[in-house]
Amino acid sequence: MTDPVDGKVDFRRTLDAYRARKGRFRLVDVPDMHYLMVDGRGDPNSSPAFTGAVEALYPVAYRVKFASRRELGRDYVVPPLEGLWWAEDMASFTSARDKSRWRWTLMLMVPDWIGPDMVTAAVAQAGAKRPPGRLHDLRLERLAEGRCVQTLHIGSFDDEAAVLDRLHHEFVPAHGLRLTGTHHEVYLSDFRRVAPDRRRTILRQPVVADTRPVGERRGASGDGSGQPTR
Repeated sequence: MTDPVDGKVDFRRTLDAYRARKGRFRLVDVPDMHYLMVDGRGDPNSSPAFTGAVEALYPVAYRVKFASRRELGRDYVVPPLEGLWWAEDMASFTSARDKSRWRWTLMLMVPDWIGPDMVTAAVAQAGAKRPPGRLHDLRLERLAEGRCVQTLHIGSFDDEAAVLDRLHHEFVPAHGLRLTGTHHEVYLSDFRRVAPDRRRTILRQPVVADTRPVGERRGASGDGSGQPTR
């Protein structure tokens, strides 16, 4: 949808992938999208790499947006921050919540009309005076997720465990699916400014049909071990 006043495209209103309801798991076909990405690992609450990733993404994202408006005549609202999360043992996300073992990729989506040259120019501009420490780690990459299950979580990130446990061990196997890809979160609230109990986060998990014989389905994951394949 385009705002009739300023002509900006707001992808949170136009893309079904940015819609979810609390207490409801829903299957969504997510289109391939392009993202600015920065990787890292460790506890996001204490890792300097996590803070550095956020500080690198936003200056580039806004320079890309301004260039799109100036050079292409196409303006848009910078989409919300997103993150991919995984670990060798997926219990680190559900029961154990061992954040020191987490690996992650922070992301900001860019429209499909943005080319790599425009991103390269934005990175150069962001690094001209006081470059963010992790600017050199930023890349543009396409993410293909396809069929996903998602829901809206309202509250602290630490309260996600029960929701993810239901998604992994109830909804997914009950619908003849298995996990694939990587756990994905969309931060509809700015977690730097919003109180934990009011944060709105889309929890997304790519899935595929589980074609294994029933007797071989030891879990919802792609390899039967509780760990999604990435």
